[in-house]
Amino acid sequence: MILFRVSFYWNMQVNLRSFRQKVKRNAKTLKTFLTKLDKKSPKGLDKLTEKLSPEVWAEVDCLSCANCCKTMSPTFTPKDIKRIAAHVQMTPKEFKEKWLEYDKKDNDWLNQQQPCQFLNSKSNMCSIYEVRPADCAGFPHLTKKKFTEYIHVHKQNVEFCPATYKLVEKMKALEKDIF
Repeated sequence: MILFRVSFYWNMQVNLRSFRQKVKRNAKTLKTFLTKLDKKSPKGLDKLTEKLSPEVWAEVDCLSCANCCKTMSPTFTPKDIKRIAAHVQMTPKEFKEKWLEYDKKDNDWLNQQQPCQFLNSKSNMCSIYEVRPADCAGFPHLTKKKFTEYIHVHKQNVEFCPATYKLVEKMKALEKDIF
């Protein structure tokens, strides 16, 4: 049963070239729409997001994309660092020195490089999937309890994640019904 759900929901290949072209044409409009949602915060937005999310995942295959792993870095929490370092048989200090950099501005640990060192470039699979950072596990954060609390994240992700792009595009198509 689980295998069926995975194949049902993740059945559409992502063409990153086409996605980037769409982003160039529409990112500003979608970000403006998200700003409007943030300012007016219509009722039922979280329920709409929950309703649209399965539609989005029926159209996006993460493994054919992996654009998040290729172009972004998760934030590594101290708990993530400890767990992943143990998994790769390093101390947290060794792990940080080898793979991470500290962002003083945001007080975050981030990857030193893109694509992510744990991404298999041939299969787009994560070599530490079972112990991946919490930020990765929750990405792209589409169905967080309060959609409006993550609008700043969605504004960023709309340019990198086809699933976020599709969700916001679907919401924009329903704009007259939302407001």
